[in-house]
Amino acid sequence: MILSDRTIREWIRQQRLIIEPLTEVQIQPASVDLRLGTHFLKVNEYLSDIMALDSEPDYEAFETGEVVIPPQSFLLATTVETIRLPGDVTAFVEGRSSIGRMGLFIQNAGWVDPGFEGQITLELFNASRLPIKLSAGRRICQLVFAQMDRRAAHHYSGKYQGQRNAVGSRIHLDSQ
Repeated sequence: MILSDRTIREWIRQQRLIIEPLTEVQIQPASVDLRLGTHFLKVNEYLSDIMALDSEPDYEAFETGEVVIPPQSFLLATTVETIRLPGDVTAFVEGRSSIGRMGLFIQNAGWVDPGFEGQITLELFNASRLPIKLSAGRRICQLVFAQMDRRAAHHYSGKYQGQRNAVGSRIHLDSQ
């Protein structure tokens, strides 16, 4: 079941669902818009000619209030908001349609597990032929919340739990 704006507001009031900071304009009929933060990561492509799943990529971190993403380029960003999901709620990260129509694809692997707490790291890809300029604080994506049929037996406690700022891939920490 997808949560409505009424349920989202009620659960936020009850602190069952945490989204901070949050303004009323961010709450949509069936989602909550999240805003672009000021912390970014880009792969330092001059230090390596390949990325592998068993080694940590080399990222260059930077803070800025405005960023320009060149055509066909990839960038990691963070949200302003920190979220905390209860053990029976999952969330989908979706790009805003108006931004997608400009050629900017926004994801975070698309899924937030129950029990996750932290800021969301966004994967931004400019699929257009023109650079795209983004400003911090602007609504960039939306979270769609779904209540599960029951609480998860194990809440999320993975390698991104509690993340702050944009966080690069940690797949090299996987045991497989």
